Amino acid sequence: MTLVEPATQSVPVIGLVQASAASGVQASPASRRSAWQFTLLPALRHHPLAVLAALILVVVVLAGVLAPVLFPRDPMSIVADPFIWPGTEISHPLGTDALGRDLLAELVHGAAISLQVGILATVVGLALGVAIGAIAGYFGGWVDALLSRLIELFQILPSFVTLVVIMAITKPSIPILSLSIAIVTWPTIARLTRTEFLSIREKEFIMAARGLGYGHARIILAEILPNALPPIIVTASVMVASAILMESAISFLGLGDANVVSWGSMIGAGREYLRSAWYICAIPGFAIMFTALSLNFIADALNEVLNPRKAERRA
Repeated sequence: MTLVEPATQSVPVIGLVQASAASGVQASPASRRSAWQFTLLPALRHHPLAVLAALILVVVVLAGVLAPVLFPRDPMSIVADPFIWPGTEISHPLGTDALGRDLLAELVHGAAISLQVGILATVVGLALGVAIGAIAGYFGGWVDALLSRLIELFQILPSFVTLVVIMAITKPSIPILSLSIAIVTWPTIARLTRTEFLSIREKEFIMAARGLGYGHARIILAEILPNALPPIIVTASVMVASAILMESAISFLGLGDANVVSWGSMIGAGREYLRSAWYICAIPGFAIMFTALSLNFIADALNEVLNPRKAERRA
């Protein structure tokens, strides 16, 4: 996947417009046009896979949201004979597992759990990482040194090993798993946010905002953060995919919530039957693969849209 290029090339459109308005200077038409030049349409022309990825993601989200309506019965209940192969019975189009549970019902309800963990972990990780990175990058000095050491402390710990340890010593549940994933993923977004703030805080429109008497909170939230958002948004989409993969791995190991069904737990339940009924693992495995790939393709498209260098090359 394409990496986000340094924030030194970011276009401080929002800050320039706000600072100009506050000082009584009207923004030029070119500035106003540049504020709208980052649109999804150019990226869609260069990344047709992003369109397909978005459609797949929409299907997954709808399946997760409508799971209680489509399959109101408990997905872990036994509804038929075990080991019914996909396409054999109309009532169970994806077949059944070793216990006679409907794989389609499990897959749809598993989508809800996987997306819930992915989104919740990303939101918590973003909030924590952006807050710490913004404070470190804006104030600098000893504040930056202290928070940078904190970020490095978490980064030297093996992420997945730390996640396994946390889940092994706590009571498995969806909120605990989401929080645990956020704990091991927030340093990445914190370092990115810190780098963006270090670059943007010395630009002219920030100096103008300080000269106008803006407070620290207003400069951070209204001036710097909007201009630092593009790479953060791209990274957030990748974080959702990573969180889904981590949840699947934890559930596969049997450390997830045993009261709910997820794609990882489906793979874990079918691993003993890989030779005789490989479809039990393959179906949720393909769901994980396509969801993660879709999020990565969307991240590539967002990077194409929000990266000024690539926007200039397209123009």
